[in-house]
Amino acid sequence: MADVLIALGGNVGDVRTTFGKAISNICGMTQAALVARSSDYATPPWGDEAQDTFVNACIEIDTSLDPHALLFTLHKIEKKFGRDRAHERHWGPRTLDLDLIAYDDVKIDKPELTLPHPRLFERAFVLVPLAEIVPDRIIAGRRVAEALAGLSTEGIQRLPDLD
Repeated sequence: MADVLIALGGNVGDVRTTFGKAISNICGMTQAALVARSSDYATPPWGDEAQDTFVNACIEIDTSLDPHALLFTLHKIEKKFGRDRAHERHWGPRTLDLDLIAYDDVKIDKPELTLPHPRLFERAFVLVPLAEIVPDRIIAGRRVAEALAGLSTEGIQRLPDLD
């Protein structure tokens, strides 16, 4: 089994309910065990800032799927929840974004998949929830909590738990 980190994001619709359903789909469609789930965080838009606030979270799963099959499945789940990668604005609004952040210590550099995620250490909206669940995890030689310490977390707010 591989230890995998996945980031979830979205800013269209009832994102937090979508996260719950998407996590169930991820575990079901990949025969994965959910190891940890972060809190949800309200985060300012990144890249294209002229849009609504995002909600972000991270999960840790154990799965036997290989990285490419896992990415394919994540894209199918995004589509199921209304994402149309072919016709969306780059860094624009979306119902659900599932990013494969790390897969064990695997390194892949291909056009369709780069592991660990190439912009991980630039994105506090990923590192904040990631640091909640795996602060001591080493990714690409960097400890998650230490990488987060070097970024601004301005505008990122932990949301109250859903009942």
